[in-house]
Amino acid sequence: MKMTPKIGLSEIHLKNSADLLSILLADEMTLYVKTRKFHWNVRGNSFMELHKLFEANYREYEIIIDEIAERINKLGHKTIGTMKEFLSLARLKEKENNYPNQKEMLGELLDNNEQLIIEIRKMIDTCSNENHDAGTADLLTKILQQHETIAWVVRRYLD
Repeated sequence: MKMTPKIGLSEIHLKNSADLLSILLADEMTLYVKTRKFHWNVRGNSFMELHKLFEANYREYEIIIDEIAERINKLGHKTIGTMKEFLSLARLKEKENNYPNQKEMLGELLDNNEQLIIEIRKMIDTCSNENHDAGTADLLTKILQQHETIAWVVRRYLD
């Protein structure tokens, strides 16, 4: 028997927030895997510095991913967990057989973080104004700030 959380949100609002979070979870997993790939394959003069930067970023994504997955459960819904499910929902895209140079890696990571920032802003508005879900909006605001910081740092490498 499924117990619907009695937390002041309707079942439809719980589902709507969980659905938005599932899409974000898929994007975060895509970015996590991409950042890991870049961590493993970075080469060149700034190898060690970027190797460590990418590691710090994917470790931060691990925490974000776990917080999103747990929030979906708190809303009374199951969390997706297969690569097929992630790829079917993700807005961010992978590039197969692509091993970019350092500058291209940084550019792609910056672009992906900025895409997420834009999407998360929309999600915050939806969760606040349509779903009346302050808890999810608060989590999303925290995640937004994390991506803004990562984007700022990566942007500095490209200036």
